[in-house]
Amino acid sequence: MPDSAEFEALNQPSGRPEDGLARSTALGTTPQLSGFDAAAAAGLQNPELERLAGAARGYARAKDSANTARAYASDWTQFERWCRRQGFDSRVPDPRVVGLFIAASADGQGIAKAAVSTIERRLAAITTTYRSAGTPLPRQDRHIVDVMAGIRRSHGRPPRQKEALFAEDILAMVAMLQQNLRGWRDRAILLIGFAGGLRRSEITGLDCGPSQSDDGRGWIEILDGGLILTIDGKTGWRTVEIARGSSDRSCPVQALETWLKLGRIVDGPVFRPMTIANGGVQSQRLTDRHVARLVQKLALAAGVRGDLTEGERALAFAGHSLRAGLASSAEVDEAHIQRQLGHASAEMTRRYQRRRDRFRVNLTKAAGL
Repeated sequence: MPDSAEFEALNQPSGRPEDGLARSTALGTTPQLSGFDAAAAAGLQNPELERLAGAARGYARAKDSANTARAYASDWTQFERWCRRQGFDSRVPDPRVVGLFIAASADGQGIAKAAVSTIERRLAAITTTYRSAGTPLPRQDRHIVDVMAGIRRSHGRPPRQKEALFAEDILAMVAMLQQNLRGWRDRAILLIGFAGGLRRSEITGLDCGPSQSDDGRGWIEILDGGLILTIDGKTGWRTVEIARGSSDRSCPVQALETWLKLGRIVDGPVFRPMTIANGGVQSQRLTDRHVARLVQKLALAAGVRGDLTEGERALAFAGHSLRAGLASSAEVDEAHIQRQLGHASAEMTRRYQRRRDRFRVNLTKAAGL
């Protein structure tokens, strides 16, 4: 842990010229030219350079998903508020201040106590924000590295996995839905999310075809034999194949076809909110939070994991329960599951498998014991 004398010095002005520069960056109230704007200005308002600067800024903003951008913005706001309460200037990328902040996050001093994974995300958000403002944080400074290592050792816990939803659970949940437009939409979300092993953002990010929206993360193609999804996921582009089911009530492709037909959806976002007034379909995209709420609500209604209390069940299920369910239910070669889920390694796929035979390969006996 950094010594108190170093931290006391934080309240004293250092007189360093770079401090003044840091206080006038894009983090402050008087933003300076970004790198791309400066390049355009250096070109004496060259129209081509201005267009390129605009395009470059757009690509830079697109480097993170919408969910990551929202989380980082929230994390930076918390850091700013904490700095303001402690009398620190958040515009100055000082590793000693950041070390104090992550320690406060771990201990719950002056800020809500956070899990290790949340603290690591907050640190990533702070690092990214400073770098984007042109004033990079010395991330490898011992005031950050040593404190973070100590937090991991003191507060680290095994990852808490969401409960998997198996085929019988999905069917019980689908049975709770009404035979109306909203019911067909939610039925398609559950069945496609399960059969495709999709993340919730991948479900709601689907369009009816390529290049139909600015915020789409993939598109669908319905064939006689099933459904092909082209998805820009967390690990890059991949193709997901969903064949037709063994019965009408469990077929994800038929559920999707029915939803699109009844909703009169031919282009743009596949899954959309409903209009409260008349029960019609809106034009905008459904948020991925709907998937998590839908899974939790129907798991409770269908009595999935009835051995748990209602509060425990509410925390046990989320959108990831669909991915874990496919990985745990499908009796096929592991490589097929890995490809469907878009995992970079078989080890990651095994983390999702709740019912796999862990001792099929007996190394104890093989070693002679």
